[in-house]
Amino acid sequence: MKNYLNLINSKVYAISGLKFSNFKNETEGNQYAACRFQLNGWNIIYRSAKITPKKAGQFVTFWKRNKKGVTAPLSDKDLFNFYVITVRGKDTLGQFVFPKAILIDKGIITTSMKEGKRGFRVYPPWDTTTNKQAAKTQQWQLGYFYEITPTTDFKKVKELFNMH
Repeated sequence: MKNYLNLINSKVYAISGLKFSNFKNETEGNQYAACRFQLNGWNIIYRSAKITPKKAGQFVTFWKRNKKGVTAPLSDKDLFNFYVITVRGKDTLGQFVFPKAILIDKGIITTSMKEGKRGFRVYPPWDTTTNKQAAKTQQWQLGYFYEITPTTDFKKVKELFNMH
C-alpha cells in the first residue's frame, strides 16, 4: 500500500469501523500515491498532497485520461463517493475527506454545466493562508478535515465518511 495509507488504515480506518478493501494502484500519479480503494463499500479516490515550497497549502491532482488519452478533470459521472487526500506538515498528519457532492458544488468536478479542475490546493489548519481566496478556500475545506494524532477524533472520521 502507498506511503501513509497503511498507517492510516490501521490507526484510523480500522478503529473507526471502516472496512478497507479492493485496493488498486493507479497507473499514473505515483508522486501523489494515486490509488483507489473501498471503505465499507464506498468508492474512494486517494491522493497524497505535495508540499510546495513557495505557496501556502499543498497541491493535489484530480484528473483522468479520456478516451483520446488526454488528461481531463474527473466528472460527476465517474464512479466514486469520496476523494480522500492525505496532507502532512513537519510533525503533523491529516486527511481531507471530500464527498463527491461538495466537489461538484465547488466546481472541481466536471458537470454538464461547467468543466472541473485537473488539480487544486488544499489548506490544512497548520498552513497559514496568504490571500483572501486561499483563506476562503481553507475555511470550507476544514469542514472536511481531521487530524491524525494520538487522540484522533474517530467520531468525526465516521461523520465525514457518512456525508455522501
